[in-house]
Amino acid sequence: MPIMDERVNLLDLTFHELETFLVKLGARPYAARQVWQWVFQRAATDFEGMTDLTKDLRARLALAAAIAYPELADLRESRDGTAKFLLQLADGQCIETVLIPEEDHYTLCLSSQAGCALACAFCATGKLGFARNVSHGEIVGQILVARRYLAAKAGELNLRNLVFMGMGEPLLNCDTVVAAIESIRHPQGLNISSRRITVSTAGVADKLAAFGRLGMAALAVSLHAPTQELRREIMPRAAEAWPLPELIAALRAYPLKARDRITFEYIMLGGVNDSPEHARQLVRLLAPLKAKINLIAANPSPDMPFTPTPRDRIEAFQNLLKGKGLTTTLRKSKGADIAAACGQLRARRGEGEEIGAAPQTPPGD
Repeated sequence: MPIMDERVNLLDLTFHELETFLVKLGARPYAARQVWQWVFQRAATDFEGMTDLTKDLRARLALAAAIAYPELADLRESRDGTAKFLLQLADGQCIETVLIPEEDHYTLCLSSQAGCALACAFCATGKLGFARNVSHGEIVGQILVARRYLAAKAGELNLRNLVFMGMGEPLLNCDTVVAAIESIRHPQGLNISSRRITVSTAGVADKLAAFGRLGMAALAVSLHAPTQELRREIMPRAAEAWPLPELIAALRAYPLKARDRITFEYIMLGGVNDSPEHARQLVRLLAPLKAKINLIAANPSPDMPFTPTPRDRIEAFQNLLKGKGLTTTLRKSKGADIAAACGQLRARRGEGEEIGAAPQTPPGD
């Protein structure tokens, strides 16, 4: 078990909490902006280099606080440029975050919980069960680890989009996720626009309206089935807690800006949810909504009882949806050679798979 550091981890503080903390240390309130910029813009991990702070304040900070990133337990790099990080938290729990290359930028897939209670049949994380929610600092820490990796690898930071699509159900850790997004958007910090942040939910219907009113991020819904019956088979706990009719009713009331739409994620499982009839059912289900559909080619996994849908069948499914007027994109599977699907790397570590020699601090430290 890791030794617990009793100092306050500044990553766990929102900007206003940091301001309060510094004032209690005897600093002026404006010092919060200076420290915040050092942490999030300059990637500082100690206080000695914060030269615009007084020596006395730096000394007090060193005694009372730390800037502690999650520990890098493993790093896997794919041939396609995807990088998957297994991060060990202060209490020994592990989470994953995945850096995905796009044409001109990177997208980072964030975890909001250690494990997941929903136990979806196609998800390796669901097999692990639920350990706990992650903290504010453990969310922003994932971003800082990825940014440092990119800085060391490419000499520049090119992380543009964030998606809460990793381990866990974000809306079951909603208050912490919202606080983390506020910090992520802070203009003196990471300054990432709400339009570049997406929160993916399996359908926590009772949280949707309140989250939507905040207008802090785009919404994606992990749907994966066009009927309640099929959803109950592959997403049993989500389907029981938030039946599909209830979820669709909540989404009809979801506050959207004029040009915005809700993204529906639909993982293609061979012989399970990929027939033309399933596509027609999906059209009928989403007809009342401002929707776009993201079809996902499943990452094959020996741990899961499903096979990926063949490419020609995916394209036929996609063409049927498009023919009915639904905007539909196909997300290519990435990182299959590094167990990039959600939960796979942590599951393999738990089963005793040998972990490569990974540095004990994020790359570039």
